[in-house]
Amino acid sequence: MSRMMTLVPFLQAQNCSNLPGSWRHPSTMLDFTAPEYYQRIARTLEDGKIPLAFFDDRLALPDLYTGNHAEMMAGGVRAVKMDPSTILMAMGLATTHLGLGTTYSTTYYEPYHVARVFATMDLMLKGRVGWNIVTSLNSAEAANFGHDSHMEHDSRYDRADEFMDVVLGHWNTWEDDALILDKDGNRFADPAKVHRLDHVGKYFRSRGPFSVPRSPQGHPVLIQAGQSGRGQAFAARWAELVFVIYHNLEAGKQHYKTFKELVAANGRDPDQVHIAPACYVIVAESEDAAQAKKAIVEASARPVDALVLISEVLNYDFGSKGYDEAFSDEELAGFSWHGFRERVVQYSGKKNPTVRDFVEVSGRGTIKEHKVFCGTPKSVADQMEEWFTAPACDGFVLAATHMPGSYEDIVRLLVPELQRRGLAPKEYRGATLRENLGLPIPRAADWHAARRAVE
Repeated sequence: MSRMMTLVPFLQAQNCSNLPGSWRHPSTMLDFTAPEYYQRIARTLEDGKIPLAFFDDRLALPDLYTGNHAEMMAGGVRAVKMDPSTILMAMGLATTHLGLGTTYSTTYYEPYHVARVFATMDLMLKGRVGWNIVTSLNSAEAANFGHDSHMEHDSRYDRADEFMDVVLGHWNTWEDDALILDKDGNRFADPAKVHRLDHVGKYFRSRGPFSVPRSPQGHPVLIQAGQSGRGQAFAARWAELVFVIYHNLEAGKQHYKTFKELVAANGRDPDQVHIAPACYVIVAESEDAAQAKKAIVEASARPVDALVLISEVLNYDFGSKGYDEAFSDEELAGFSWHGFRERVVQYSGKKNPTVRDFVEVSGRGTIKEHKVFCGTPKSVADQMEEWFTAPACDGFVLAATHMPGSYEDIVRLLVPELQRRGLAPKEYRGATLRENLGLPIPRAADWHAARRAVE
């Protein structure tokens, strides 16, 4: 089968897409507290044979700017944060093939809890679930979970590595054929094929046996978005789908090559790890119509959007500093998201960027944050195909400029053009998310064999 683009719509369980001004867009529907809002989107995406949609998440509102939530709440800058796993289930029960991923933090949850939640969702949706693994970002999240401060960046990833050992350990302790279900013989399951994990490590202790059998796809697909050096090392070890941010095609080609080499150095098959940069797609029947749509989107942004969101992801109040005042080395070192900081330093050309540099280089809060593909179906497909064949990626994370219109435009206009070129499937390839991403189904027996070899 020819190589297909992995298209992943970027969802949020909140009042806007990841573009904070999207709720102000004249075409955006605002019934985001109702299940029908998300189910409409889900059915649209399934009509387009989209393999996976995923939810980003934070465990706090972005209230660090100016030290309180007034600007964020008044401007609707991601001012609602519902639990995305619950919404994922509402979407999953309204569809039959669409894969659904959601974010859960390794910093503020326990491995057994995460393993159980995702294994159960994966059973209920018959093998269509993915887990977006994050280490969380800032002090607001820490405060919501009773902590005085957030863990240091690299320490969070060290803890997350062990977290993954425990989660995958539990998922694999049920062998694939452990269930017998023999009523007459009183044999529900084979005890020899359900194991205790008995994990004792630096950060976690977790005994088992695990309480959820395996799903049709073995276990959920693993998603990650780390772009710092430590984050990339984590993703190369664990992730099957990696979300990235590229400022241009040449940077994308270099990162793609380097990261695939890092995956191989971890003893994994690079072809089984999909890399997908975030982008905005603005597509219309003519170039003029596409540019008119883009102008409406750009007009929905407000200056405060960027400052609120940058304060959140860097764990620093950007309202406490002059707009053209440079950050000290000490301040830069304390920023939570190292990959974000490093991109601004690189593209500003400054060792000590200013607030203005962070706003203008990052494009945070505007469509400039990600690559924008704007035009007719043919011209947008041409641009995406150039990135895909370079190669700079295996697909794209599709951020929405407004809801549900962005997704409707993509399915109605762009997807048929990609299908015509053989870059997108005309039908789903299988019943599970792994099948539709072209990923192998992991076998518990292989995990046990590898564990015995290490021991």
